[in-house]
Amino acid sequence: MAKDLLEYDDSDAIKFILEHLKKQNIDNVCDDDVQYILDLICEYYEKCNLLNEINSEEAQIEESDMINYISAIMKKENVISLEESILEAILDGEYEYGLSIGIYEK
Repeated sequence: MAKDLLEYDDSDAIKFILEHLKKQNIDNVCDDDVQYILDLICEYYEKCNLLNEINSEEAQIEESDMINYISAIMKKENVISLEESILEAILDGEYEYGLSIGIYEK
């Protein structure tokens, strides 16, 4: 999971994720959409107590649980609407960003 969340920069993450989406020919997602999903990812981590320093080294994230959680919140809040494949691509991009700055490990 996360080694040091202070290294995580939302602006850089958004740019990285949007570039990741463009490589997958997904162009209809804007900065605000990605920021909203990043916020929901953080909510999911908090809900599952994954931001706790003690657990950060050994945390396991079940991607399907995260997708279900984020999808449910998106539907409830009705802020944005994304196909599940696009949500998965954003989550993949966020994971790749985390790997690139060293806060996630494979």
